[in-house]
Amino acid sequence: MTGPLLQVDDLHLSFAGLQALRAVSFEVGQDELFAIIGPNGAGKTSLFNCLSGLYRPQQGAIRFGGRDLVGVKPDRIARAGMARTFQNIELFEHLTVLDNLLLGRHLHVGYGVGSALLWLGRARREEARHRRAVEDIVDFLEIERYRKQPVGILPYGIKKRVELGRALAMEPKLLLLDEPVSGMNVEETEDMARFILDIREELAVAMILVEHDMGVVMDLADRVLALDFGIPIAVGPPTEIQHHPDVIRAYLGEQYGKARAAAAGEPVAEVPR
Repeated sequence: MTGPLLQVDDLHLSFAGLQALRAVSFEVGQDELFAIIGPNGAGKTSLFNCLSGLYRPQQGAIRFGGRDLVGVKPDRIARAGMARTFQNIELFEHLTVLDNLLLGRHLHVGYGVGSALLWLGRARREEARHRRAVEDIVDFLEIERYRKQPVGILPYGIKKRVELGRALAMEPKLLLLDEPVSGMNVEETEDMARFILDIREELAVAMILVEHDMGVVMDLADRVLALDFGIPIAVGPPTEIQHHPDVIRAYLGEQYGKARAAAAGEPVAEVPR
C-alpha cells in the first residue's frame, strides 16, 4: 500500500452543543509514530474514540487503509487492523497473563463452537498457532516470569505491559496508545519507551501515542499534533512543536519552553501574551 495509513479530515464532534473536536485533520504514515498532546479536556480521548468506532463524528472523514471508518462498528475496525490500549488498565484480573493475551487472538479464531467442543483437528491446530503467537509476545515484552500468574497480583508497570501485549496479539497495522506510561516510575517508563521503539523497528507497526510525559513524546515521536479545547493548534516535528508559541501558552508552559531552549543552548524566546 502506498500513501498514508490513516487520514483524518475535518473531524467535528459535539455532545449536546458542547464541541469536543473541531476541524481536526492529520495523516499517519505506514511506519510513523505520531503523537497527540494537549491539556486535560483537549479532546485526545474523544479523538481516539472516533478512530476506534466508539463515537461517531457529526462531520468529517476517517480513512484507514483507504477504507472509510465513520459509522463502522468497533469490532469491524479491529478486524481491519486497528488495536488500542487504555489509560485505565482494562484487563481481566482473575485470569492469567497468558489468558489475557489469548483474548487478543479472538479476531483470528477460524473454528466454530462445534469444533471447539469436539476438539477436532482444525481447532487443535489453530489453538496451537494462537498459543505460539502469544508466547512470542511474552518473550518480546519480557514477561516470562509472570505468564501463568493472575494479572490482579502483578505490579502496575507489568499490567501495562500485559495490556500492550494483548493489543499486539491482535496483529494490528495501527496501534493506539492511550497514555502508556501514565503512573509509572522512571524505570518502568524507560522500559515501556524501549518496547514502543521495538514495536516500531521489529514489528513495523504504526502508532498514535497520547501521552502527558513530554520527555517520552519528544524522544519517540516523528510528528506531534497539539490540541486545545478540541482545536488543532500545531502539527509538526517535536523540535518545532516544543518551541511553538501557541503550544507553550496552551499546554507546555513558558517555563518548559525556556528550560528546553536552555538545555539545547538556544536563545530563550518570550512567549506572546
